[in-house]
Amino acid sequence: QVQLVESGGGLVQAGGSLRLSCAASGHTFSRYAMGWFRQAPGKERSFVARISRSGVSTYYADSVKGRFTISRDNAKNTVYLQMNSLKPEDTAVYYCAADSAVLTRTSIGNYDYWGQGTQVTVSS
Repeated sequence: QVQLVESGGGLVQAGGSLRLSCAASGHTFSRYAMGWFRQAPGKERSFVARISRSGVSTYYADSVKGRFTISRDNAKNTVYLQMNSLKPEDTAVYYCAADSAVLTRTSIGNYDYWGQGTQVTVSS
């Protein structure tokens, strides 16, 4: 069982930056690849980024590539999402999730555990 708690959301102006954190409980954090997803009002939850168990491999949605960076610190049981050059269309609730599989996967149904989400609002 893995419990995930996101933090770091807030209100920021377009062009600004935020760093989200996701703290995981338990001693098995390094056994999971981690992902970030987001859900805007009236839209389905969508993939944002993923990082492998070791942190060596990362994968991004085209919409955030070059602006967002996912990273992890296995010693701290934490995964991060650094978001730069934010746009109003990045406004959403952001969720972190854990996936026990090794293969890169972006579908919601592939992830085993989810956090409660943190709101990110980007004003124009």
